Amino acid sequence: MVMRAAVMGSPIGHSLSPCLHRAAYEAMGLAGWSYEAFECDEAGLPAMLGRLRPVRGEISGDEGAWAGLSLTMPLKRAVLPLLDTVSELAVEVGGANTVVFRDGAAHGDNTDVHGIKQALAEAGVPAPRSATVLGGGATAASALAALRDLGLPSATLLVRDPARAGETAEVAERLGLALAVETFDKLDVRLQVDLVVSTLPGGAADLHAERLATVPALFDVVYAPWPTAAATAVRAAGGTVVGGFAMLLHQAVRQVELMTGRADVPVEAMRAAGEAEIVRRAVHAVRSV
Repeated sequence: MVMRAAVMGSPIGHSLSPCLHRAAYEAMGLAGWSYEAFECDEAGLPAMLGRLRPVRGEISGDEGAWAGLSLTMPLKRAVLPLLDTVSELAVEVGGANTVVFRDGAAHGDNTDVHGIKQALAEAGVPAPRSATVLGGGATAASALAALRDLGLPSATLLVRDPARAGETAEVAERLGLALAVETFDKLDVRLQVDLVVSTLPGGAADLHAERLATVPALFDVVYAPWPTAAATAVRAAGGTVVGGFAMLLHQAVRQVELMTGRADVPVEAMRAAGEAEIVRRAVHAVRSV
């Protein structure tokens, strides 16, 4: 039987998910599986899910059974009321980046939290006793959940405008995590921690690279271009750096497990494919200048 999966979001052209998932299917011998990328915004999401929910759907003309979807921004929060069931973690975080179709129903889950925890463990970062998260979006919410799971009772969130961090503050409350929300003028004071997690978009954390160099460990969710100036500064000062690709990889590994129902997901094959694609894009970008 032909099985289909896809990543959806807007914009979607930059997504590494097709490369990672296809590498997994090939290494697992899943010859009948395909993985695509579809541009979809919040307005188009209900109709798109409606076409897929009956397990057998049709998007590009080829009929097949839909295994699941990977969701990126801006769909992670918007999808929740459209699902039949949602995992406890996705409810707590307030966003699902994974949809699995089974028995005619759509089930939502969050694998970003798993990706963050695995990335930290892989880099040898011990469970922090204190942490500061930069940024207040959906990835910041997942970072707070990961910190909670690692045993942290409280954290600090630094944002440009605290009034726009309301949803993330609500996430912390659901997680049972005490959260201090402050602005970036408090950055120096809030860097006296074991771990800083930057969920800022590419280049934004680099503005603070010199000050971030003092932290023992930095998790920067950016994966391209890599290394960021912030990551370079921390590493040069002897700190531990975790990049966004490790998070992306491990959340995708968990997605493949959920969509295929198999535990033998080839992490290293996916890692090699993703790293090669990042290099290919970087070379293409240089040649296009």
